[in-house]
Amino acid sequence: MHAAARSSAAHPSRGASGAAPAHLIIGPVGAGKSTFAVGLARERGAVRFTLDEWMTSLFSPDRPTDGIVEWYVERASRCVDRIWELAKSVLEAGTPVVLEIGLLERSQREAFYDRVARAGIDLTIHVVDAERTVRRARVLERNRTKGETFSMIVPLEVFELASDLWEPPHADECAAHDVRFVFTDPGADG
Repeated sequence: MHAAARSSAAHPSRGASGAAPAHLIIGPVGAGKSTFAVGLARERGAVRFTLDEWMTSLFSPDRPTDGIVEWYVERASRCVDRIWELAKSVLEAGTPVVLEIGLLERSQREAFYDRVARAGIDLTIHVVDAERTVRRARVLERNRTKGETFSMIVPLEVFELASDLWEPPHADECAAHDVRFVFTDPGADG
């Protein structure tokens, strides 16, 4: 995997608020976000928060057969709220965090950016992406093998829906924030 523009700083400095920096990992399903997040957390000595792990642990046994989208959205929102409160405590204690919390749509990200700014936390956004055909094959393989970053089965129709919802950052979003791109397609040169 090629990690474009990744900093080599071993110990991050504290931001304006005195808190450690936060790293937000965004991208479409199957892009390699979890693999990237694990490596980044290890490299930065950070605590990693992953929405899929929370959703699976807390709500998987209660998952309905109908109305799954509404059911998921409401619970994911509550999880993100709680994850952010815990992440702020970790940041204020001087430990960086890596947040893999969804935020497929720009409006969701803008609301999150506002939260982070109000807390005075320095934020780096890592956009992990790959071609849709590559991502689809990865999701099917992850469903089959249930490897290291597996949290839950992602049915093909959910993969397609989530892929359609993904809104990559546009130039103005990138200009307003510290956004770095990581391309995980085989042979991608960043």
